[in-house]
Amino acid sequence: MKNEAAGTTDEDAALSDYLLEDQIGFILRVASQKHGSVFADLMPEDLTPTRFAVLAKLYEKGPLPQNELGRQTAMDVATIKGVVDRLTARSLTFRRPDPDDGRKHFVELTENGEQAVCAAIPLGLQISRETLKPLNIRERTTLIRLLRKLYGA
Repeated sequence: MKNEAAGTTDEDAALSDYLLEDQIGFILRVASQKHGSVFADLMPEDLTPTRFAVLAKLYEKGPLPQNELGRQTAMDVATIKGVVDRLTARSLTFRRPDPDDGRKHFVELTENGEQAVCAAIPLGLQISRETLKPLNIRERTTLIRLLRKLYGA
């Protein structure tokens, strides 16, 4: 819509008011990059965030069907398969067929996988503390609650 008096449109006004630094996508990306940097600095280099997530979830829940493990770690079918393949190649996990459904495979931690995740969990806690360090406890709680709300948890 054209603003006759000013000679501009509503679109022009919206464009001139747009600041990248104020956009949620930009803010989330920058925060994610900061967290990724902290993760890379503190976690052993062979444990990526997705590998760590799989090991931590298996440690928490025990053996899980691969598709359920993907859902619980927010990974699509192809991603969870690749992550489990890499962890299995490193002898940190193994797959076993579901005795009731030959199409399903359970993923389990090996003894090496359990040792690796037990060493990594304290680092994961340290990474979270470092990422959230600029916030006080109330702000941390609020941020986590609001981010969970954004993705429907």
